Formats: sequence, structure tokens, C-alpha cells
Amino acid sequence: MRGGDGVRRHRVVVLVRDGMLPIEVGIVHRIFGEARSADGERLYELVTCALEPGEVRTDTDFTVCVAHGPEALAEADTVVVPASGADYDRTEHGAGRLSAELAEALERIRPGTRIASICTGAFVLAAAGLLDGRRATTHWRSVDDFRRLFPHVELDADVLYTDEGDVLTAAGVASGIDLCLHMVRCDHGAAVANDVARRTVVPPHREGGQAQYIRRPMPEPQVSSTGRARAWALEHLDRPVTLRELAGCEAMSVRTFTRRFREEVGISPLQWLTQQRIERARQLLEETELTVDRIAAEAGFGTAASLRQHLQSALGVSPRMYRNTFRGPGPGPGPGPGPGPGPVRVEAVAGGGGAGAVARGGWGVRGA
Repeated sequence: MRGGDGVRRHRVVVLVRDGMLPIEVGIVHRIFGEARSADGERLYELVTCALEPGEVRTDTDFTVCVAHGPEALAEADTVVVPASGADYDRTEHGAGRLSAELAEALERIRPGTRIASICTGAFVLAAAGLLDGRRATTHWRSVDDFRRLFPHVELDADVLYTDEGDVLTAAGVASGIDLCLHMVRCDHGAAVANDVARRTVVPPHREGGQAQYIRRPMPEPQVSSTGRARAWALEHLDRPVTLRELAGCEAMSVRTFTRRFREEVGISPLQWLTQQRIERARQLLEETELTVDRIAAEAGFGTAASLRQHLQSALGVSPRMYRNTFRGPGPGPGPGPGPGPGPVRVEAVAGGGGAGAVARGGWGVRGA
């Protein structure tokens, strides 16, 4: 499908199977479907397919009629495999193998296509050998089964999502939102992803390295959250912010605040603050004509050299390259085939509880 400007849209194909979770399929369609260019053009084409056209059972009391069969996978730029309630059974009761029908469908996917899973959809990717030697995640309740079935996968059970370049995995339902926003952000920049987040009323950015869930089910009585401190910090990113100041916002000691913050957010206050400064810098690079020196000051990095260092570490590109990519003549069709060179691929990679960086071969220019 082509947009109004004649440019072929990046095609996202969602592979559903019996026992599908409707919410996960809806997440993919909602996030990618809301992505728009500055001219209001849709940036993605969404297609849903099944192992054969027709009714597909869900894990609820209704079915979904799917018009496309596995042939749609051959035309995909990105394939997303949501969970199925039968994922464990589909790996032949612990044998870690795909059914012949599912294996044949996956063979239709062209080399170089980006492939992502949500929740236990990671079982499918692992059984297909796509995760061998790579970082991946899945729902925390399935961790033991996954590790036993796929010992060659570097499973990270405590993160929201992982990004290995052409293969990505999300831990569960809500983290599927984070992963899809992350892919939109990598394809078209923070401004587009933030607009999608506003349209869908979700947080614009949760780093993949955040914890899947808070291990303490209920907060301790009479203990406040750290939300006021985070809100205050966002209003003062252009100046030095200390742990003592943040703790003072919540009338806590620095030690108590740091512990509570990590429990709620999944990373340390200083890691979170650096992430927010990077996001502010990305926004200013995309949406303003401010100099790099001014953006460094506005985002709280102080100097242009510090901004360059942090942006290079987090995203693998310089401020100038980032601005040229996302303030050019308009984002291209994204990864995959299509006229024109796609946008520079900029990625914030989950890991270590904060933003990391990696250089991988593939679309566009990515620095080390």
C-alpha cells in the first residue's frame, strides 16, 4: 500500500494463532496504526494473517475472522508474533519444536525482515532458532519452561523488552506497548513515537531494562511514591539535580528515596534522570532549530561535548546525525524494501537497567 505521496508504507504483519490474546493483537494495530508523518500520512500498513484464512479462536468467548493466510508474511517489513494460550503446547509439549504448519509459515519470511514477539510469542521465535545466542525475554511465569526448552537463548527474565536489531522480544501484554513504541521511535524518531503515545494515552517511553513487575505486590503502608520528585525533576532538567533535592521532594532520606525509586521505576534515580535528559535532547533536536550548545544546556548536560558523549553512548549517533535524520525531508518507508533510503536506524537498547547502545549491521547508519 502507498501513501498519498506515493511512498510505499512499511508493512507490519501480525501472525495470529488459535488461542490468541486479542489485547496483544490490538496493541500492535493501535500503536503502529496511529503513527503519522508531519503531513498526517500513515507511516505503516497493518496486515493480520493466520496459518490459514478464516476464524481464529481467542482465549476469550469470541473468535476473530482473519482474511489473510501465511502468504502475507512474504511481503512483511516487520513481523510481530503475539502470544497464544497454547504456545507451550505448540512446542510439542516441551520438545521445543514447531509444528510443520507453523515452521512452513515462518519460512516465508524474507531474510532481513524485522521480527518481534510479545509475551510467550518468544517460544515461537526460539523454537525457530531465531533467538539462539541472543538476548530475549518472555513472561515471567514462563521463564523456567523457556530456559529448559531453549538453553542456547540468553534469557533476561527481568526486563520489559529486548532489542537485538532484527529480532525483538517483549515480556508481556503491557510491555508490548513499550516495544511497539520503541520500534516506532527507532524508525521515525521520538516526536512521532511521543505523538502516538499521546494519542493512545500511555507513557511515551519506558526503557526496556526496567523490571517486568514490582516484586513486592503491595506498597508498604504510609509510604509515599516518588512521583512528585520525578515531576519536579522534569521541570528542572536544565539545571543540576541532586539526589538530596529529589529525596527532599518526598521528605525521605536519600537512602530510602533511592531504594523506593528503584522499586517503583526499576532503575536508579540517576539512570532515570539521564534517560529523561536524553529524551529532552532528542525532542529539541527534532522540533527546534536550537544550536547543540543550547540544547545541551536546556537538557541539563551543560556542554555540547557532554551531550555528544551521552547521545553517542545511548543511541550510537552524534547530535548532528540525529537531527539530520529526523529533521530531513521526512521519514522514509522505514526498514525494509521501498523507494529511497530508509531513515538512519537509531536504537536505545535495553540492558543494565538503563539506556545502552550497540552497533549492528543493517538499515542506515549506526555508530559504535
